[in-house]
Amino acid sequence: MYINDVHILVYVAFAIIGIIIAYFINWCNDRMIENKKIFSKDILDKTKRKKPNYALMIIMALLYISIVYFFGIHQGLYKNLNLIKFTLLIPMLISALIIDYKLQIIPNRLNLTMFEIGLFLTFLYGIANVNIGVNMLLGMVAGGAIFLIITLLGGLIAGKEAMGFGDVKLMGALGLYFGLSGIIAISLIAFLLGAIISVVLLSARIKKSSEYIPFGPFIVIAALIVLFVPFEILVTVLLKVFTLGMYKG
Repeated sequence: MYINDVHILVYVAFAIIGIIIAYFINWCNDRMIENKKIFSKDILDKTKRKKPNYALMIIMALLYISIVYFFGIHQGLYKNLNLIKFTLLIPMLISALIIDYKLQIIPNRLNLTMFEIGLFLTFLYGIANVNIGVNMLLGMVAGGAIFLIITLLGGLIAGKEAMGFGDVKLMGALGLYFGLSGIIAISLIAFLLGAIISVVLLSARIKKSSEYIPFGPFIVIAALIVLFVPFEILVTVLLKVFTLGMYKG
């Protein structure tokens, strides 16, 4: 049986991979926060002691099934680069979301790993198509620059960081995966989500105006939206939102 020209057993295999990765995500997060080696001799023993996060396992399985559905399986390395790229990126995105939500930080080690993998993939894309490689590098510059300016302006105007430098590094790294147009879309969606959810949290008195609301989770959710929602639909929705419905295209 085939779904979108991919055998159903491939979906099952990717779902299992997602579940296995989810099982180790909490371990990886703890080790990164403590600045310890992720791979150690006792990794299996210690992860067995942790209570499995079944919700995370289901989410990871669904995400991995989704990337196979959207990008398919093809012959040749270059045609599978998008699949490989997002298979590697998704666990790091989920780690960034969890850590930033819990501790309001995104470890440099995690951002650096995203950068290193992203730069290597940019090199591979560039070998086949220079324009794609350049676009990914422009995405890195734009993503980092947009958030760096906002962070610095926030510090000058409000006297405190509008967001952490971990967010700046995260956006720079994501630019290597999504390119220039993709990182701009992620920025707009993240700000929109941040504004809406922050207003809800403050109105419901779940958060106080003096409390810090981590922005990393909004970036991660925005990245997943850009990954799975067709770009034309995103552009139309964003134009309608930011023109207050006046856009008729």
